[in-house]
Amino acid sequence: MAKAAKKIDNKSGRIRVGVGGWTYEPWRGTFFPKGLPHARELEHASGRLTSIEINGTFYRTQTPASFAKWRDETPDDFVFAVKAPRYVVQKRELASTAESISRFVESGLSELKAKLGPILWQFAPTKKFMSEDFAAFLDLLPREIGGRPVRHALEVRHETFLCAEFADLARKRGAAIVTACDSKYPEIADLTADFAYLRVMGATDKAKLGYAPKALDLWAERAKALAAGGRLEGAPAVSTTHDARARDVFFYFISGFKERNPAAAEALLERLR
Repeated sequence: MAKAAKKIDNKSGRIRVGVGGWTYEPWRGTFFPKGLPHARELEHASGRLTSIEINGTFYRTQTPASFAKWRDETPDDFVFAVKAPRYVVQKRELASTAESISRFVESGLSELKAKLGPILWQFAPTKKFMSEDFAAFLDLLPREIGGRPVRHALEVRHETFLCAEFADLARKRGAAIVTACDSKYPEIADLTADFAYLRVMGATDKAKLGYAPKALDLWAERAKALAAGGRLEGAPAVSTTHDARARDVFFYFISGFKERNPAAAEALLERLR
């Protein structure tokens, strides 16, 4: 089992920081030490970060053995976010996905046990907001897996979701709206659950850490504010409702100049300590 990254204690919510996936060739020799066996890359990454998005679940059905292996290779206080499969989120009618959702849930998610964090439901940029269909979909999402409460994060990428009705639906179901930062996608900062979920996509090869030091300082302050019940300053909300309770924060550096994302995540973790 990997050595745990230093825990960040916050008087409000817990802030977790990570990246999307862990199998990426350009990280070998940079984020991953030269010569590290590929089979130990998750162990290494989870010892330096506090969460990782599992991307493979989007493309193919995994097995209980795989989830159990990932659970056992990571520190006790580590948490995964799990990307829901495309065979669910790409359905034309989301209200008809009950069987597909069950197949995904029963593929072995419960094997992650306490390391199962939010399930990320990422919709295509072409997916428009249809209130009745989306409400029916949210009603299909499981409230618990393996006897443990489960969180759901909704990443929407079409401008029709920029409405108070969508935020109200998410809030009613206790699902978080993913805030896509520094990206071409709509940015929605409404806090609709007991956790916040940020996917930050602006890493660049012009900065050693993916972001300039001042930008990382600002992200650290924003994450702390969210954990303490504040708003995400500088990002637009689609509704006027604000729940000021403390909340956990899941923060992932993805896309952009992907080679820099682990460095950005580690730099943010250091600021939060």
